[in-house]
Amino acid sequence: MAEIQLKHTYKKFEDGVAAVKDLNLEIRDKEFVIFVGPSGCGKSTTLRMIAGLETISDGEFLMDGKRMNEVPSCDRDMAMVFQNYALYPHMSVYDNIAYSMKLKKVPKAEIKQKVESVARKLGLSEVLDRRPKELSGGQKQRVAMGRAIVRNPKVFLMDEPLSNLDAKLRNQMRAEISALYQESDSTFIYVTHDQVEAMTLGTKIVVLKDGEIQQVASPQELYEHPNNLFVAGFIGMPPMNIFEGVCVPVNGVLHIKVGDALLSLPDQAAEKLRKKDYINQNLFIGVRAEDVKLASDGELEGQVEVYEMLGDCAYLYLTYTGKKLCVKVSADTAVRRGETIRLTFDMDKIHLFDQIRQTRI
Repeated sequence: MAEIQLKHTYKKFEDGVAAVKDLNLEIRDKEFVIFVGPSGCGKSTTLRMIAGLETISDGEFLMDGKRMNEVPSCDRDMAMVFQNYALYPHMSVYDNIAYSMKLKKVPKAEIKQKVESVARKLGLSEVLDRRPKELSGGQKQRVAMGRAIVRNPKVFLMDEPLSNLDAKLRNQMRAEISALYQESDSTFIYVTHDQVEAMTLGTKIVVLKDGEIQQVASPQELYEHPNNLFVAGFIGMPPMNIFEGVCVPVNGVLHIKVGDALLSLPDQAAEKLRKKDYINQNLFIGVRAEDVKLASDGELEGQVEVYEMLGDCAYLYLTYTGKKLCVKVSADTAVRRGETIRLTFDMDKIHLFDQIRQTRI
């Protein structure tokens, strides 16, 4: 079991800066939890507090119901994989993987069996005699993972482990980490700024900003129902299109006016805005690139400024009301840079946010 709770947790440094503020979080046994957010949001600091590498300024960290604030990192039954691999340069791959077992006086035969088993799983059997300087970046990261795996910890902690790898290797290592999670009985906590990693690896994502949790949800819930404007703009690639608008009645039907465009609201969204008294109020409207459609009679018009071909699809970039608008189209769509096109939003897929609080309506 490895159930983790953070209760009203703070991290304040000596200069008075609070890197983590009143963080409350529950992580269930065997979950794969991702901490994601921009640089300086507190995700690595939170991970390091869980690991015992940073002291907790205030609040509690519980593991399986036991307070762990004062428990040394070496006694927390956790294994950490770092961004910079943190391998011993003078040791072979075999000795790097075996090191923690040697410290625990595990019999040599058992060490050999475990190291060779992990090496086969990670494709390291041919390099066990090499030293880190002789390895590629992907091999070094596999060694760091192997060192963690042989400990069979309750919790795996990973701090941006793939950020130093090229795109192809990141994809490969992502698959290997996912497979490791599926085969393991451990809880995984993973820090990244990469949305692809967050959306593809995690069973639960924690979005952080300025040391505070913005939303905790599954990848699909985050994408389809962001809590606030920050999450809406941060989760998803390309980011959600966000425009200022106003809720106006036209012949008894509620519309959102964005620039010169009048967009008719579906009944359910209109009823919600009526109940919450948003008529004639300013708000933000968000729409994903795949929910903007080309339409000869569309309410919005703009000139294509950038055309990006991605093989199976393409992205068109325009400017509307001074804001960038991204549209996802199929690769065979006959539209190119410089053309003027008309667009409409799939109004069943829009997201509405309060202009002042920036929270979801």
